[in-house]
Amino acid sequence: MLGRWLRSKLRPPPQIPDDAWQQALAALPFLAGRPADEIARLRALSARFLQQKEFHGALGFAITDRVALLIAAQAVLPVLHLPGDLDWYDDFVGIVVVPSEVSTRRTLVDEAGVVHEYDEAIIGEARAHGPVMLSWPHVAEGASGDGQGPILNVVIHEFAHKIDMRDGEVDGCPPLPAHFLGDGSALQARERWLQALQPAYDRFREQAIVAERFGGEPPWLDDYAASSLAEFFAVACEAYFVDRPRFTREFEGLAPAFDAFFRAATDEG
Repeated sequence: MLGRWLRSKLRPPPQIPDDAWQQALAALPFLAGRPADEIARLRALSARFLQQKEFHGALGFAITDRVALLIAAQAVLPVLHLPGDLDWYDDFVGIVVVPSEVSTRRTLVDEAGVVHEYDEAIIGEARAHGPVMLSWPHVAEGASGDGQGPILNVVIHEFAHKIDMRDGEVDGCPPLPAHFLGDGSALQARERWLQALQPAYDRFREQAIVAERFGGEPPWLDDYAASSLAEFFAVACEAYFVDRPRFTREFEGLAPAFDAFFRAATDEG
């Protein structure tokens, strides 16, 4: 059982049992067709993730081996080819899983300085230097997506936020190497990233507005991506890792930047 080895930092992580891994792959159809060496690396990294993190059920939800493994296999996808892999997630240990969306109190200060408080229903949340919260029904929905409508993968979404947070800001621009997409400084790398991300966000936001107000064709991504550049990055990551071929077609100007960052340790385009 996986539960016997979820936490054991003093020794190398044992291999995930074959039957458990095959069941996880069957529950994640978007992983089908990936190279065997990539799936093997995903398995090994998932085992390390399970060893390093602590899973907690809340509001009556009980953590099982299947729950932990399905979350782990999706959480490690964004860092699978990043230098340092799980080091990108070393600012936290806890993953809290709940049985449904939860309501949280939000505070917003408008342009006039007026403070507004409201309740928001959320299906996931990533806190800087803190735990990740996930709604299990939405984790399961994202894992087995039916291919209809916008892609929804709350695990990839929240862990993309964790990557974005590494430099202390949640702005859609993760920490980049100085040589990213060319020579120069870290500042120039950021500028090159935003030269790809900002136009894609602007076009998406315009398409979402037209679809909502005038009945235009809805965009491929979930319209929550239109709320900010940081949310666009996280939602775009969902689509990129679940359906990279279509992402490349839909976002021709952004895909090379995502490839250069997320596939830095590979020779693939």
